[in-house]
Amino acid sequence: MCGIIGYTGFRKASDVILRGLKTLEYRGYDSAGIAVSGPKGLEIRKGAGKVAEVSESLLFSSLEGNAGIGHTRWATHGKVCNENAHPHANCSKSIALVHNGVIENYLSIKEALSAEGHKFESETDSEVVAHLIEENMKNMPIERAFQESIKALKGSYAIVMAARGENRIFAARKNSPLIAGIGKGEFILASDITAALPYTKKIVPVDEERIVIASEKEIAFYDYSGKEANPNYMEVDWTAETAEKGGFPHFMLKEIYEQKLALPESLAADVKDANALIEKAKNIHIIACGTSYHAGLVLSILLEKQTGKFAKAFIASEYPFIANPEKGTLALAISQSGETADTMQAARFAKAAGAKLLALTNVVGSSLSRLADSTVYLNAGPEVSVAATKTFSSQLALAYRLAYGSEPWAKEIPRAVEKALAQEQSVKSLSSRFKDANDVFFIGRGLSYPIAMEGALKLKELSYIHAEAYPGGELKHGPLSLIQPGTLVVALAPSDESLPKMHGNIKEVKARGAFVIALTDNPEITKEVDFALHVEKSRPELYPFAMLPLLQMLAYYASTSRGIDPDRPRNLAKSVTVE
Repeated sequence: MCGIIGYTGFRKASDVILRGLKTLEYRGYDSAGIAVSGPKGLEIRKGAGKVAEVSESLLFSSLEGNAGIGHTRWATHGKVCNENAHPHANCSKSIALVHNGVIENYLSIKEALSAEGHKFESETDSEVVAHLIEENMKNMPIERAFQESIKALKGSYAIVMAARGENRIFAARKNSPLIAGIGKGEFILASDITAALPYTKKIVPVDEERIVIASEKEIAFYDYSGKEANPNYMEVDWTAETAEKGGFPHFMLKEIYEQKLALPESLAADVKDANALIEKAKNIHIIACGTSYHAGLVLSILLEKQTGKFAKAFIASEYPFIANPEKGTLALAISQSGETADTMQAARFAKAAGAKLLALTNVVGSSLSRLADSTVYLNAGPEVSVAATKTFSSQLALAYRLAYGSEPWAKEIPRAVEKALAQEQSVKSLSSRFKDANDVFFIGRGLSYPIAMEGALKLKELSYIHAEAYPGGELKHGPLSLIQPGTLVVALAPSDESLPKMHGNIKEVKARGAFVIALTDNPEITKEVDFALHVEKSRPELYPFAMLPLLQMLAYYASTSRGIDPDRPRNLAKSVTVE
């Protein structure tokens, strides 16, 4: 996830763009760049580093002109370096563009353009779009070339383009956020409303598969056939902080909703090298902490079922004391930040013993990615709230990719998440049940058990309520003694092979007076429990994605009902860099 902005109007474009980039920097902060069309032509300045550092060093504010674009990057394709920073230009440097998203078919486009003589300066998927537009401009005007090029792209993108000698800016959107700010004699295109707020409160959320062309005098919206489309205007009355949160009261809730946007980008990750390492491995040790460990448990189940190889998930802080990695072992380290101290220690221990190291992380250039023999990136974008939400679902998505490869069902995953999000009000109605709770028990079986563990972790870290997760069959081996009238039990009971057993476990706790909340698609379970949250019927292996947002929202509303800030739980940090 990156921050993009474009401006055309009566103001000095570089001032507007720089201010917007500083506001959007929470979306990405490893490099920044700007391009302005003005009296000196199209000037491009960019580099690795934070916005303030790069802009001061390269004198962004000195660029003259009334139309331009800017970008603050969260690297998903290509390492962090000056060449991979946006904007990207064509061969003649007559057009420049910024991009947020993933171009899935970039390689085939790049190969075709290379055959035509195009030279590329970066490793990114984004640069190919500029060259594709240049190629199409050989036979058609810039507006048509932009349209035809966009239609050829597969994947997710929000793109804004500037051109030499043009006061117009061009944009397109598919599966990545883009808004248009409508001012008097000026227009702003950006990833978030926050970038437009200093200049206008009139906003157009750009619809899916739309092309936008704006000049200092007018703005127009088109579908991919070139037919003009009517935009939906809205007036906003937000503070800058509220705008950064997209209108949500907290970053956590915003990031829960962002899962449906992040998952397609995670599922599009390149896993070829990772699969080769898995194929060669004699056994697989998965090392992670906290939420990432729960993703590791899911991955261990999937890998053993699909590959037949020994695959075990280890808590990273315990790994050096209990594991025996060797040559032929693949250590698969999972860390959102790529800086988690316990995971780094375990990864070094495995490598020192002769194991190969595969990393799953969200941060390009992180310590873990530099140590690893191969890295797969989550492509989830920055996560501001301390509690992991979208990065966990992205870790799950990669677990499925590594175990199953590219399957047609991958498209069902974002839909399952969206169906779950539609039940927000039902989840919210349960918050009063948690307000005065002392203990909550989560139960699940099979793939649902690691998800139950994640639900319990989210609840305890956000609401400060004691919560534990157990496999349903373990209740009678001790925990059942803690169940008494009114005890809250959250049962994960989708229609998979474990359902008959889970039904029995639910009866066990109900018989002892528990208040049972079930996540289920089964009518009999729905009748049995005190409250049911509907889970969309799915392939059995995909139920975790249908249940996860419900558990995240349950923890979120339990937290807010108790007057706690869910973005900043006490005693916790986003990245644990000490052992």
